[in-house]
Amino acid sequence: MLHTWPIALFIIRFCLFCLYNNIIMSNQLGIGSKVDHLHFGRGVIVDLASECYIIWFKSQQDTKTIAKDFPGLKVLEEVPVDESTGNNISLADIEMALNNILDRRLHDMQLVPIAQKWKRGMLVLKPGDASQSKEVPIDTFFHKIVMVRDRMRVLEQKINAHKILEDDDKVELQQYITAIYGSLTTFNVLFKETIHQFKGVSTKD
Repeated sequence: MLHTWPIALFIIRFCLFCLYNNIIMSNQLGIGSKVDHLHFGRGVIVDLASECYIIWFKSQQDTKTIAKDFPGLKVLEEVPVDESTGNNISLADIEMALNNILDRRLHDMQLVPIAQKWKRGMLVLKPGDASQSKEVPIDTFFHKIVMVRDRMRVLEQKINAHKILEDDDKVELQQYITAIYGSLTTFNVLFKETIHQFKGVSTKD
């Protein structure tokens, strides 16, 4: 009888693990679920990770990585998890995919068009005294602005995907980044398409 006890204990532990796993899975949101974030407003879950949701937010016109247990995430419309997709994606796979996305981000600046009226234009820096002014091609200046924007976005995504930072720290850093975006909105006039422009603080719908 004593020899059967370890087997019974294993079965009990296995059943508890399955019960716990089912509870966790039942509390998860599936792709397509609509949520409302405390700071980013309304969004839609577009992908799942082991501990995070990948959510596209309308106010940011971009995706952000949000912890599944983040208390500031309100469910507006729940879509069940598709169990056929499985749960066999490792953290290494997620990290590799994220790095690939961030690397592609650095090259997106080559695809950002400048507004037609600014093409081949010239930016003139005229001093207040009698010294010589400096001319900078607007295309060159615009390229540097886009570089700043892209590197800010990479920084933002790395902060949101950081494994050690607490959610409160991520939110605080995000507020600084949003403030920087707001300071750069002056240069939005150079962008041909609004989707590429800087986005500062936005109100909810």
